[in-house]
Amino acid sequence: MNHISTTLIVEGSLWLLVLFSVATWSLIVVKAVQHGRQSGQNRKFTEAFWQAVDLKAASALKDFDGSAAHLAAAGFEALKNADDESSHDLQHSWGRQDLLERRLRQQIQKERRSLESGLAVLASIGSTAPFVGLFGTVFGIIHALSAISASGSASIDVVAGPIGEALIATGIGIAVAVPAVLAYNFFVRRLKSIAADLDDFASDFVSLAQKAGFRLGERPAPRKPTVVSDKGADGKKEVFA
Repeated sequence: MNHISTTLIVEGSLWLLVLFSVATWSLIVVKAVQHGRQSGQNRKFTEAFWQAVDLKAASALKDFDGSAAHLAAAGFEALKNADDESSHDLQHSWGRQDLLERRLRQQIQKERRSLESGLAVLASIGSTAPFVGLFGTVFGIIHALSAISASGSASIDVVAGPIGEALIATGIGIAVAVPAVLAYNFFVRRLKSIAADLDDFASDFVSLAQKAGFRLGERPAPRKPTVVSDKGADGKKEVFA
């Protein structure tokens, strides 16, 4: 392998690590803003939700965003769809509680997928960047040894410089991987915390809906039982509603 080939490989490895670093820090900024907004929005919505007098009043809350607001909106939509008796397809064949739980579960998964976006890139960079750096180092050492062989001397002064330059790629690879791994672990922990909060909120929502008969409006008044009596004056049966 000639001098030009090894030089291109080493430089290509370094430029790839630079791209990895740019992608890592861009994702760190984007995910930090996303998680920060989610925390603030969820806190504001849950405070307003629990201050509502009932589910119907809570369903009227507007101008809220965030995963908790989206989850509540999905629950309210499920309760409204449960009142639609004109549809007879499989989508509307569930019971009220089953329909609500199914819709909440789907929304939680949707919110998780949104928060998980970009984490696979961080994980990939964290696991591959050291090997990319090592790949550049290997060819850097090959280039250095070729240069030493051409000079005809193996003294420490001749060897130290080229070998040291070759090892820079490994150091850069590690420097790129460390922030990616730390950021991945941090955002995964935040994701689990938000998902746990959404699960708790969904359980509370189902409990509140159960108390309301899985309806946003008032419960229909129960029908009075029909009583049949044989005590009529004319000897006929009398029916009382």
